[in-house]
Amino acid sequence: MGYKLFMLMGKSASGKDSICAALVQRFGAKLRKIVPYTTRPIREGEQNGREYFFVTPEEMEKMRAEGRVLECRTYQVVVGEWHYFTADDGQIDTEGSHSIMIATPEVYFGMMKTKYADSIVPVYIESEDEERLLRSIWRERKQENPNFAEVCRRYLADEKDFAPEILEKMNIRLRFLNWQFSSCVRIVGEAIAREMEKGEAELAIKKDLA
Repeated sequence: MGYKLFMLMGKSASGKDSICAALVQRFGAKLRKIVPYTTRPIREGEQNGREYFFVTPEEMEKMRAEGRVLECRTYQVVVGEWHYFTADDGQIDTEGSHSIMIATPEVYFGMMKTKYADSIVPVYIESEDEERLLRSIWRERKQENPNFAEVCRRYLADEKDFAPEILEKMNIRLRFLNWQFSSCVRIVGEAIAREMEKGEAELAIKKDLA
């Protein structure tokens, strides 16, 4: 029970990826980032094993047959289907470091059906809508071929994916406004540290009772 799997969620451009990286750096060996898998092609600037593990659909199906696919999402794109999934590949080590992963509500609900459900701690990062949109536009401008229609699509999709009723269903206790990055990292880090201590205390009690 001592192990915690922190699921960091937030709308596009809420700052969750940067916050996740800062938290992993802050906690060092105590907090390990879980890297998901995808069947989409690797993009320029990405590294296999950093953003994702890039696999073929055949490799994914082999992992599924072996019972190693914990949850999976499929998206229809122009060239066919792209799959994104979390694998039971040893990254989640309940006897080792606590873990953190970037997630969506869909990932959360999928993982809550697995053997790791009792360890999951959802963490929601919020940011003002105007600020998120400006960040997204600025980020897209830096791309070789900016696609502002995709920015709009993601923005509108987030309104559906993170609708109030969905957030309520997840019963998220840890919600933070990313109004200033360093302050947000500090506050989120303090909350995560408390959750770690709580888990370790629960484990100690369990061992004493054994």
